[in-house]
This record gives sequence, structure tokens and C-alpha cells, in this order.
Amino acid sequence: MKHTNRCPSVATPTAGPVLRSQRALAPDLARGAMLLFIALANAANFAFAGQPGIDGTPHGLQRMVNFFMITFVDSRAYPVFAVMFGYGLVQLARRAAAAGADPRRILLRRNACLIVFGAIHATLLYFGDFLGAYGIVGIIATLVLLRRGDRVHRLVMWLWALLLGFTLVLAAMLVVNAESGHAVLTNTPNPSLAAASYGQGILDRLAEWPVHTATVVPFIFIVWLGMWAARRRILEAPETHQVLLRRTTVGCLAVTVLGALPYVLVAAGALQVDPGTLDAMAYLHAVSGKFGGPGYVALFGLLAQQFSTGPRRPKIVGAVAALGRRSLSGYLFQSVAWTIVFAPFALDLGGSTYRAVMAAIVVWTVSVLAARAMERRRYRGPAERLLRRLTYGRS
Repeated sequence: MKHTNRCPSVATPTAGPVLRSQRALAPDLARGAMLLFIALANAANFAFAGQPGIDGTPHGLQRMVNFFMITFVDSRAYPVFAVMFGYGLVQLARRAAAAGADPRRILLRRNACLIVFGAIHATLLYFGDFLGAYGIVGIIATLVLLRRGDRVHRLVMWLWALLLGFTLVLAAMLVVNAESGHAVLTNTPNPSLAAASYGQGILDRLAEWPVHTATVVPFIFIVWLGMWAARRRILEAPETHQVLLRRTTVGCLAVTVLGALPYVLVAAGALQVDPGTLDAMAYLHAVSGKFGGPGYVALFGLLAQQFSTGPRRPKIVGAVAALGRRSLSGYLFQSVAWTIVFAPFALDLGGSTYRAVMAAIVVWTVSVLAARAMERRRYRGPAERLLRRLTYGRS
């Protein structure tokens, strides 16, 4: 009888997206959960046709909504995705290199596709698109930072230390120079959100999106922090970085909450200041909000570690993580929903804090349920499939 030696099959690394069995829970959980905060922020922008989407004369429960939105959501949700974007760049590069592909070529193609996605999203749906900015920052990070050594990447920690010092100086100046008055928080109008027709909205967005993109591209230093964390595999092995994750959670969230406190007291109607003081409070709120990125990411790292080691993972965690694996589709779905619900030429249900919050919760819940159904059918999500096809080809 003929004897044949057979080698056991070994999974060969590919340059495509990470398989579900190889994915860390923390990044997906963070993306899926924080899409609720993105929904709250963007629904409010649409509802009030401007930013930050806050009722300047709150009454009753509106005060509590304003307090929550300004303290935990506004200028605090998008830095989470910036950190995760940088983390993902390193993960994709590592996987491509393991498969023998050129990481830079793949990342440059993928980020160029994101710029195109962003331009289409901004033109058709929402001027406040971040995809184009991610694509631009991704190209810069790929060319300038990806192949750098630890000595260069440690510089990002010094940048965050300088930002912390700058934030403390702003807070001290605010305390010294604050003056009482009767300034009221107002929304900066965005013409595209108040356009009477879809065609006029497109024309307005074509003018608004480039300006918005230029203002958010500097978040590259937040993306850089995500790259630094990914080089150390902090979210893949949160159990070995418990001390770092705890300190980052407490420290960064303390900065972002305390930095929001003066502004939120005005927004909630509990404090009255003059216009100059209000502007200084708004600036401190925006600067301190950047610490929400690493703070929230570290928090989800700790939560993921608990869920991974527990006896049984709650179903809601799996469903939210499923949305996180389809965050691009979830993000685009939200913009379609806001246009239908709030645009003057559609349902025109804007102008209410309560309707904005309810719409955000409902739309996010629908997206979680849809993602869970896709997960059961092993369907990646329409936007993810398209981006993968454009990045990696048919293979």
C-alpha cells in the first residue's frame, strides 16, 4: 500500500481585512458604541441646521440633554474614531506585510478610496463628512509615519503632553478673565442643512465640505496616537496593559469632562457670562475634547477585557461589536436617515432637542439590529465590501 506524507494545512496570511476570528474585541466595540454618540451629534446638527446643535434657551429636561451632549458627546466622539483609524492603519500594514504585499501601496489605495467616498458622501448627504479627511490624513501618515521607528513615534507622547499643558493654561486664563453677562449659546448655521431643495443642498455642500475638511485634517496627531498604541498591540492584549488603560481612562476623561464644565453650565442655563468669556469657554471645550479620544478608547479596552474573560459575553456586546465591524456602512446609513427625517424638503422634523435625541437612538438601534443580522449571515456590509473590492481587488 502506498504511503503518503501529508502536511497539516496552515492558514496563510492574506493582505485583506482581518478575519473575524482574528479580530480584537475592543476596537469593534468602541466603534460600534461610539456610533451612538456620532448619531447624537449629527442628528442635533441636522435638527438645528447648525453646530453644535444645541438649544440655546433650554427648559426642563433640555438642560439635562445639553449637559450630557456637551460633556460627553460634542467634540468628544470623533477623536475616538481618529484614534481607531490610526490603530487600523498599523493593523492593515502589519497584515499586508505578513502576506508579502506592499503595505504602503495598499494603504495609499485604500485612503485614496476614502477621499472619493468622502467627496460623494459630502456632496450627496452631509457636509460634515470625515471620510475625506481620514483619507488625506491616512495618506500623510502612510508616507511620513508608517515606517518610522520607536524613537520617532515616541514624539507623539510629547505632543500630547504639550496639549495638556496648553489646556491647563487655557483653563487658568478663563478663571482669571471670566466676566458675567447675558451671552446665549447660538448655533453656527450651515446653509446646506437648511436648504429648501435637495439641489440647493448639493450646491451648498460643495462649498462647505472643503472648508470643513481643511479644519479637521490637523487631527493627524490623534491618528498618530492610535498608531503608537497599535505598535504596542495595546487593544489586542488589554490584559497586559491594565495599568496604562486605567490611567488613560481616568486621566483623559477627567480632562475632557472638566474642560467641558464651564461651557456646559452656560448651555444648561446655570451660568451667565459675557460673549468674550463664552467664546473662551467654547475654545476650552473644543481643545479638551480631544482627550476624549484616548479616554474612551482606553475605557472600551478595559470593558473588552472584562467581556473576553467573563463566563458569557452579553448579546448586546456582540451586536454592538458587529456594528463596529461595519462602522462605515453604519455611518453612511445615519446620514441618509438624517436627511429623510430633518431636511426641510423631506419630513422636516427639526428644531427639537427631544426629536433629535429620539431619532439618534432609533437610528443607531436599527443599525445595531441590521449589523447583527449581517453578522449571522457573514455579510460584511455594503460599504465595507465596496471599499475592500476597490482596495484589494477580486482576490
